[in-house]
Amino acid sequence: MVADCYSCTTEAVLDTAPPREAVHVEERWRVAHAFDTSLPGWLVLLPRRHVTSLDELDPDEAADLGRLMASTSRALREVTGASKAYAVFFAEAEGFAHLHVHLVPRMPWFTPEQVGPRVFGFLGASDADRVPYADQDALALRLRESLVQGSE
Repeated sequence: MVADCYSCTTEAVLDTAPPREAVHVEERWRVAHAFDTSLPGWLVLLPRRHVTSLDELDPDEAADLGRLMASTSRALREVTGASKAYAVFFAEAEGFAHLHVHLVPRMPWFTPEQVGPRVFGFLGASDADRVPYADQDALALRLRESLVQGSE
């Protein structure tokens, strides 16, 4: 665990974290709802150990990431009505260097100004525009159920 890393700090208290921080948790990865977005269902996939780049993943973590991206994309489609999911990785912001793959629902109602890389206009939202925590938690539980059903 890295002390000044948001993801590691959350991982350390995962047992008491709200559903939005633990949409799905497995041995090597967890899925969380992005906290500063105005788009419901903007998720991040996080390795449970501290790594900062894709090439630091071991073979099992890398294989799990591919499987998890596919299953979580299906859950987003089912639960939010997304037409597909975008996957993006930067991990450059101060305190957020921990590898995290953004999985963003591409909604059918997006305007041309909201598609592709412009989807990042939904991130960094003001407190007033962010998806409320109660809504994030409710959505997290629905996504969790979809992921469980999809794995059976």
